[in-house]
Amino acid sequence: MSDAFALMNVIGLLAFAIVGSLKGAEADLDLFGVAVLGVLTALGGGIVRDTLVGRVPLALRATTDVLVVLLGVALALVLIRRFGDLREHPLVVLPDAVGLAAFAATGASVGYEAGLTPFGIVVLATLTAVGGGSLCDLLLTRVPVVLREDFYATPAVVGGVVFWIAVSIAIPVGTATLGCAGAALVLRLLALRRGWRLPTV
Repeated sequence: MSDAFALMNVIGLLAFAIVGSLKGAEADLDLFGVAVLGVLTALGGGIVRDTLVGRVPLALRATTDVLVVLLGVALALVLIRRFGDLREHPLVVLPDAVGLAAFAATGASVGYEAGLTPFGIVVLATLTAVGGGSLCDLLLTRVPVVLREDFYATPAVVGGVVFWIAVSIAIPVGTATLGCAGAALVLRLLALRRGWRLPTV
């Protein structure tokens, strides 16, 4: 379980640090602002996750997480200098999808470890996946993506359900964690490719 969690955590941190930094650059923030958005997007969901299960956030207990995030911010700055406008570029879309899937998996595994109900596992998977990005959007004074793009949070929900089904039929937690990430990633990429949307009211 710890190996799968560590892998998904590093992937999510790196991916969301890149995404948050690129959002900051798109909003014409200065270097500090770009770094703040990168750090917040990467660490925000995990801090919410850990707070809900009553433990000191991992980001405040392990310097490795912060170093990975700063590496992601630095990489984003290199990408911005190299490619310029990246709003619809695969270099933004793909890391965002990967980060969403990876953090859904870490949220689900932490929920299971904390002894949460199936509903709690799914909620924690979703909040971990979308929490940092939502905080980033709020700082940029815009409606969070999760509230205006229906198939952004939905893959995280589905990933959480896949995790719960897997562990309930005695599949090892590490395998269930990877299955959660895989399901969320595939669904998110399919939604992007095919333009899926849920019906509006």
